[in-house]
Amino acid sequence: MLDIFKNHIAKFAEVADDEFAEIKTYFDTKEVAKKQNLLQEGQICRHHYFVLSGLLRKFYINEKGIEQTTEFAIETWWLTDNFAYENQVPTEFYIQAVEKSVVLCITQEKQEKLLREFPVMERYFRFIYQRAYAAAQKRIKFLFSFSKEEFYFQAVRNHPEFVQRVPQYLIASYLGFTPEYLSEIRKKLLS
Repeated sequence: MLDIFKNHIAKFAEVADDEFAEIKTYFDTKEVAKKQNLLQEGQICRHHYFVLSGLLRKFYINEKGIEQTTEFAIETWWLTDNFAYENQVPTEFYIQAVEKSVVLCITQEKQEKLLREFPVMERYFRFIYQRAYAAAQKRIKFLFSFSKEEFYFQAVRNHPEFVQRVPQYLIASYLGFTPEYLSEIRKKLLS
């Protein structure tokens, strides 16, 4: 299963087999049950997660007590609360498995050591962070530019894999809808 990670690194940086054998020692593998939390509000965010299999989501509980999903991560995607992870402070988020998942975890301390020992991984993580930042920018643009219906249609068009895998109430949470409103939009789409 670690070949998934090795192949992902190879998309952005060249790493020899012997280097990868050492790189992988910086990571722990964790199996996560469906609906199990990897991180809870108030905890120090100690890990950055790479999804080998399964699906994770990051969310917070808003002032009305409603879960607001902010990100998903499928295979080969990374997920953490970047601010809390980098600063080793309590998080305002939860990270939860939507499906049974297998993830690689790395602590900030190990990640810093990894980057010192293997500078090629600086390049890898630079690409990862750039892509995450670009995705966040696009989501903000969609939030401000599109109606709720258009936002949903863009999400379906750009990420059809989510429509198949993610429960509708979580898609509604991500898009800022109620599940009932999303059902109405989907009915319009099908008619």
